[in-house]
Amino acid sequence: MIEIRPAAPADFEAVAALTVDAYVAGGFVAPGSDYVVKLQDTPARAEHAEVVVAVANGEVVGSVTVAEPESPFADVAGPGELEFRMLAVAPTARGKGVGSALVRYALDAAYDRGKHAVVISTEPGMVDARRIYDRNQFVPAPERNWEPVAGTELTVLVREFA
Repeated sequence: MIEIRPAAPADFEAVAALTVDAYVAGGFVAPGSDYVVKLQDTPARAEHAEVVVAVANGEVVGSVTVAEPESPFADVAGPGELEFRMLAVAPTARGKGVGSALVRYALDAAYDRGKHAVVISTEPGMVDARRIYDRNQFVPAPERNWEPVAGTELTVLVREFA
């Protein structure tokens, strides 16, 4: 069984390691990049956004950061939207519904807060994550695509609520 809950300070080290591993080992972020520092800084994320963990058998096996538009961790969210980012799942937990449960948490949080949409940025190589987003009815918003650094274009996906 997977438990989804807010991250506690005791989880921060595990969240940092898991997130860095998912992004660096996955080939999405270079090991020495400035973004690795941001991925590791779970206390800052928790201070300015909501860090959520997935726990299985007492171990943190997944994490996601959920941010309101005014948060420094919201890159593309506008008024009435909620953004999630830094979705990470441990290699041992992939294919077991962890990523889907974390995305569902973000969707439910947005709906409960009266938001009209959830937005995310993703890369073409994030194939496994993209399957989760497609299943949850996220659609491309190409006019919102952006480059955090030159040469790295991120695709923005939006899931609107009826």
